[in-house]
Amino acid sequence: MNRYRAPIYLALAIALIAGTCAASAQQSFLDRFAAHNSNMSAVQPGWITPLVAADPRLVQYAKLSFSNQYTALGTQTVNYGNGRGIGLIGGNRFEFDLVPPSYIQHNSKAVDGFADTTTLVKYRIASGNADHGNFIVTAMLGHSFATGSYKNGATTDTYGPTLAGGLGFGKHLEVESTLGGTMPTGKIAAQGRSIAWNALMQTHATKHLWFEVENNACFFFSGSHDGKMQNFVTPVAFYVVRRKEWKPTHPFLIFDGGMQIATSGFHTYNHNMVSEMRILF
Repeated sequence: MNRYRAPIYLALAIALIAGTCAASAQQSFLDRFAAHNSNMSAVQPGWITPLVAADPRLVQYAKLSFSNQYTALGTQTVNYGNGRGIGLIGGNRFEFDLVPPSYIQHNSKAVDGFADTTTLVKYRIASGNADHGNFIVTAMLGHSFATGSYKNGATTDTYGPTLAGGLGFGKHLEVESTLGGTMPTGKIAAQGRSIAWNALMQTHATKHLWFEVENNACFFFSGSHDGKMQNFVTPVAFYVVRRKEWKPTHPFLIFDGGMQIATSGFHTYNHNMVSEMRILF
């Protein structure tokens, strides 16, 4: 039954979103659909989604991504999809994400194949736009389905609770942080658990250009990495493409890229170059 749960959850999310749109009967479906991002701009900060850390804001998006990294032994691993997908807003408190399985190319004796399928639900606890505190606090719960092929995914399903928040300082600087865990539903001794802590700073340099520096730390419990931790520093640049008369209801493009650089003695990979194209609608 596991293979059917992800489509069922997505169908429920779409049904909820459709229900929230029904109240605006005088508008077209596309107008109501696009209005979600406009509504969010009035109640939350106008920042940009981090490259690695989870975004505490509610955003309606589609992402295409590619990553190229090297293992501790120097083997190149390429990830097509890189755990990115689509996110839809429901009401003014919820976001529902679906991440289809990425394709992983190992360039080693390991067999290439597809990774797991993931769903995510966000709940916006409290927030204020730039005129009302410029902050946000959000709770998230992810569920990864063990759909990976040839050991390219987890052995069992996994839950991932996360708490995320951020605070802006003026119009051009903000800090964000997330704290979350990875909890397999079984075979804990083999897979282990982990806690991830991310902290970042963003700056809005120009009308189209943003810069970011992230610190990504992961602590391992049980499993083959029991008692170890790995840490990365990740510099990122974003370029935003949108027309001059842009409004929150208009779609726009973001091109971004960054590199995770290991700063801890233990690390399972290094020099992970990530590039993305995002469509916000």
